[in-house]
Amino acid sequence: MAPTDKNRATAEAILPLVGGAGNITSIAHCMTRLRLGLNDRSLVQDEALKALPAVLGVVEDETYQIVLGPGTVARVTPELESLVEAERAAAPAPAPEPPTTGTGTGTADDLAAQGAALRAARKARNATPFKLFLRRIANIFVPLIPALIGCGIIAGLNGLLTNLHWLPALVPALAALASGFMSLIAVFVGYNTAKEFGGTPILGGAVAAIIVFPGVANIDAFGQKLSPGQGGVLGALGAAVLAVYVEKWCRRWVPEALDVLVTPTLTVLVSGLVTLFGLMYVAGEVSTAIGDFANWLLANGGSGAGFVLGGLFLPLVMLGLHQALIPIHTTLIEQQGYTALLPILAMAGAGQVGAAVAVYFRLPRNGSIRRTIKSALPAGFLGVGEPLIYGVSLPLGRPFVTACVGGAFGGGFVGLFNQLGGAVGSTAIGPSGWALFPLLDGNKGLGEMIAIYAGGLLVGYIAGFVATYYFGFTKTMLAELNVNTDPTTPLPLGTNPAPGPDATPDPESAPAPTAPLQEPARA
Repeated sequence: MAPTDKNRATAEAILPLVGGAGNITSIAHCMTRLRLGLNDRSLVQDEALKALPAVLGVVEDETYQIVLGPGTVARVTPELESLVEAERAAAPAPAPEPPTTGTGTGTADDLAAQGAALRAARKARNATPFKLFLRRIANIFVPLIPALIGCGIIAGLNGLLTNLHWLPALVPALAALASGFMSLIAVFVGYNTAKEFGGTPILGGAVAAIIVFPGVANIDAFGQKLSPGQGGVLGALGAAVLAVYVEKWCRRWVPEALDVLVTPTLTVLVSGLVTLFGLMYVAGEVSTAIGDFANWLLANGGSGAGFVLGGLFLPLVMLGLHQALIPIHTTLIEQQGYTALLPILAMAGAGQVGAAVAVYFRLPRNGSIRRTIKSALPAGFLGVGEPLIYGVSLPLGRPFVTACVGGAFGGGFVGLFNQLGGAVGSTAIGPSGWALFPLLDGNKGLGEMIAIYAGGLLVGYIAGFVATYYFGFTKTMLAELNVNTDPTTPLPLGTNPAPGPDATPDPESAPAPTAPLQEPARA
């Protein structure tokens, strides 16, 4: 089957399982996930979706997210969009009616009702103003990741050619390709920010473009000359948000006959002047402070800082708080050419892989879980951790904690070398695991950076395996889980973690087997 046919077939299989075109309100994708806005969540057939060969898992958050993996998701999304458009054009249909349900007297009905209630409660908990704000921040920066990755790899290739003195005529061209996007990243941030906050995107980009305009070097602010790019992505974000508020104010008060002339003029003028004589200076100071603090933390905290960062990253992902790190990564890349935080945080994925391998060996009779691990491990090695997290460690509970332990030791290893002067960073955000190797950069030679990062992965694998093998299961969990299972038998809910570290599930009070509930996270 040709690749296009394969992606088309995947889209055709997904569409009816999410309720058809009439149930879809929006379609988007990030690095690994197809993100769907839905009219009626109850029309989605979760188990049938998970059974599709191309689907690595599903996650419910503000949108319904289907994990397809890098590369695949970018090809399936346009196919699904074309199918939805064709279906709507052929037979426009009203919004689907929610299905009627019975009283829930049977076990399956009772569990379905419990699952729906838990999903609703979880969604409500995650709809806090702070988390919604972080999602907006992520929506601004995530579309930029493909360009960051592409330019980052080109930068790494250019550095390799420079060090080896190969193809000297090609080096300036590659430098231009690698640096062009980063020199104008503020404009893209401004554009996406205005779009996300409900303004006119091009006005957000126009205001943010002021920051990178070379002529700002002739302007005095706070007793000193401004420098092009001062404030970086943080300044662009603030400038675009201000532009949105100015634009919305103008839309309310400017007469419609004058709107096309007055609104864009006042938006650029007011927000632009505030940016030049306030935001650029403030954002520049904040950006400098972020860079200085990150360097100080890794130079002085070293292994301790790496241990904490590597160990806490998976819980941050589960809470959605990792999105707050995206502007920090981007700021560091803008300032230094790489972010030294990402290789440390990537160790969380290594701990997850090690934990999954340990689960595989600890449950030799459980064919269902072992099959899930075997199918998800290749993606895990490449930095796509959702299938292992949501299909294995998180539903089991304790292995999720021991996976964090593995990530902590891996992060401590990489952090130690940062403290010893061997800074290892990434020229882009997004990839982790083995997929991060082409993006490595830092203050040492390429061979040394690869060795440090590979050593961290190995430590994370081993620590995650050992911690999970010896501390990831109670005797009760092993007795319940290490049994022969039918390939279609899902993981019992009774294996979910109890609050205490030594607590075990009560077999008599545990619900009947059902699929593990998904926790929201962001790819």
